[in-house]
Amino acid sequence: MGGFLNRLFGGDEGGGDNTGTEGLPTSFSDSLDCNVDQFKAEFRYPENSALKFRELLIPSVNRRAMVLFVDGAADTVQINDYVIRPLLETDRKMEGLQSLPVEIKNNILTGSGSELLEGFPQAIKKLVNGSTIILVDGEEQAIVVETEGFENRSVAEPTREVVIKGPRSAFIESAAINRSLLRRQVKDHRLVSETMTVGKESPQEVSILYMAHIADPALVQNVKESLSKVEKDAILTLSAMEELIESRPYSLFPSTMTTERPDRAGSFLLEGHVVMLMDNSPDALIAPITFWSMFHTAEDQFLRWAFGNFARIVRLIALFLSLLMPALYLAVVTFHPEMIPTDLMLAIAASRERVPFPTLLELLLMEITFEILREAGIRVPTPLGTTIGIVGALILGQAAVQANLVSPLLVVVIAITGLSSFAIPDVGLSVMTRILRFIFVIAAHLLGFVGLALVLAAMLAYATSIKSFGVPFFSPLAPHFPSSRDLFLRPILKKQWLRPLSMSPKDQIRDEPEGGDGP
Repeated sequence: MGGFLNRLFGGDEGGGDNTGTEGLPTSFSDSLDCNVDQFKAEFRYPENSALKFRELLIPSVNRRAMVLFVDGAADTVQINDYVIRPLLETDRKMEGLQSLPVEIKNNILTGSGSELLEGFPQAIKKLVNGSTIILVDGEEQAIVVETEGFENRSVAEPTREVVIKGPRSAFIESAAINRSLLRRQVKDHRLVSETMTVGKESPQEVSILYMAHIADPALVQNVKESLSKVEKDAILTLSAMEELIESRPYSLFPSTMTTERPDRAGSFLLEGHVVMLMDNSPDALIAPITFWSMFHTAEDQFLRWAFGNFARIVRLIALFLSLLMPALYLAVVTFHPEMIPTDLMLAIAASRERVPFPTLLELLLMEITFEILREAGIRVPTPLGTTIGIVGALILGQAAVQANLVSPLLVVVIAITGLSSFAIPDVGLSVMTRILRFIFVIAAHLLGFVGLALVLAAMLAYATSIKSFGVPFFSPLAPHFPSSRDLFLRPILKKQWLRPLSMSPKDQIRDEPEGGDGP
């Protein structure tokens, strides 16, 4: 009576129940029809026509079997060639064997990957990921065959991280192909690829890749724990997961970064970083990161020493101009006009004579207008994006000057600031700079150079105190760790023999040093 009441009100008899927490049986039945009916119930068949069936008779044992797969996820050509045809054409005698599923898996199927399953939850997970399930009447095990057939676009060139000299391949939305691209770059048997599942209702597999002989085990464990703590019904892309695994989601300074280049992801692996890949994401997620990870580009190592360092110097100047130029202009004009030559000060005063707005409002008007133009250029169709950006800036700038809304010098300042922001290679660093620019403008309006100094000191103090998965943001510069000094400028490749010790790599030496150069 107690067991009946427990079943009636959703209770658990304890011990004899083989169902999961949501009513889904955890193990298969020996009845083929019962197992198929359970799959139909879980996939809402026949309302949901995605679940496909193929019933057949295995002639060598005279047993009924059912082949199940999900339309659009599995490759029907592989199912016909590697599953159905071997089962129908086999003449191998399997009567009297201890385990028929084991015999089919080992000696009949010709697919590259197959395994045995004991219950429905694993089988449903495999089905939605493109595998094929084989059920045999009278057996309590199912056979799963890898027949993934999702449509993928071909490998193309990078669109964000464009280089003049270097590889031209980019990640696509298939994790399997992305792993292949990465292994093509790093041909080392110690490249480990582990898999974790995130998402409750729509689980997605995340591939965690690292070099077993380089990466710090504590770092790898930290990344795994961050992934295991993610509690969301569905996580469709790495971009959505990026915010969920970082420890400072409200901070302007990112804890991770993405790259669409396999060669760059491979270089991070060889430094001791962890790379994450996921289906539906045409990029790789890197953890941990430092400021130098976002400041450097893939092309720095492809160009000769002088060219690569010259590009870094230009990029560093662009970073400071993008961050500070509007605030410096506002501070000088408002608080420190004595720093400007007299002729230039008179020219600035003459150009602003008929402008009705204060300098702060004039500056904010131009900055917000430029940000709107930037966003519009991204959202409109590609052929029109460049046209809107160039024509919009020219027309609006000229019209604003003629209408006496802004001064001509301020248009030049905003134009240089905008061009400098485009020279910043990483999207996260660029967006952070654009937001901090407004904070510096407000500080310059209130206190001039003193406000700029205070905000800059606070920003640097905060940046040096934060960590990304245990690695300081400005390391190995602050705090100082031995490294190959590949920071603002890079040494020649022969002298980059030491991995940054801020990553705590197991193998600290990349190559034997030449000439006795220390870290």
